Amino acid sequence: MRITVAGGGVVGLSCAHRLAEAGHTVTVVTEGGPGETTSAVAGGLIYPPVVRPDERVARWTTTTVGVYRSLPAAPGIRFLPGWIRVPADAPDPAWLAAMTDVSRDGTVLAFTTALVDTPVYLTWLAEEVAARGVRTEYRTVTSLADLDADVVVNATGLAGGALAGDDTLVPVRGQVVHLADPGLTSWSVEEIDGDLAYVIPHGRHVVCGGTEEIGRGDLEPDPATAAAIVRRCRALEPRLADAAILGTRVGLRPGRPSVRLERTGDVIHCYGHGGAGITLAWGCADDVTELV
Repeated sequence: MRITVAGGGVVGLSCAHRLAEAGHTVTVVTEGGPGETTSAVAGGLIYPPVVRPDERVARWTTTTVGVYRSLPAAPGIRFLPGWIRVPADAPDPAWLAAMTDVSRDGTVLAFTTALVDTPVYLTWLAEEVAARGVRTEYRTVTSLADLDADVVVNATGLAGGALAGDDTLVPVRGQVVHLADPGLTSWSVEEIDGDLAYVIPHGRHVVCGGTEEIGRGDLEPDPATAAAIVRRCRALEPRLADAAILGTRVGLRPGRPSVRLERTGDVIHCYGHGGAGITLAWGCADDVTELV
């Protein structure tokens, strides 16, 4: 079957990989290379939002974490321990079963999970997809109906809403700062003074964040926001006190009340992952392949 995957981020590439493995003739249509996608800005810490009203999230997370464990040779992936702070009365999230070394002490939930250096990993994944015979076209998709295929997969992230006539999809602006990695061997996530702080080490750099600005769609880094992120993350991880600031990046997450993954005629929609695309990609790709 001829399948066109619209979107070349982590979700689109994972879908293309699985569909090619299943024997389909696959084309990816994307505006730019993997380094130009929103996925490349992601911090790469593998766990979904603690509260997400979708029972599929735990299954998708389990599948994706399992795939990352099965890719020891893939660059940009390593497993490290860390912790998040959760409300004292909150139950353990369903996706926690996918993690290892789990413990809880009051509001601190600790576990080991994958950390993905997204630009490095996405470059490798695009090469793997190409090695399976997938062709890539670099252009803007303006209409799903114009794509010549038996089945179209709409994995265009933030553009997915407009292409599908779905007004529930909104941009969620995320700004992060990269600091030099002083040799951190764990990650951490906590809310400080009402704002989220996270420290995600990748060996050469640490992704420090961040913001979740619902409805804001500009990509220009804000210096004051960057400075506030650095202050919060240095408070969270004192070993970053003297770490050099390497740069600031901004991405627009595709925000939606829940992920849309369903087939409508010859179109399979797979968008609305918010900031969890890298966490849910392989699980979603399996479901897309089943829908084909």
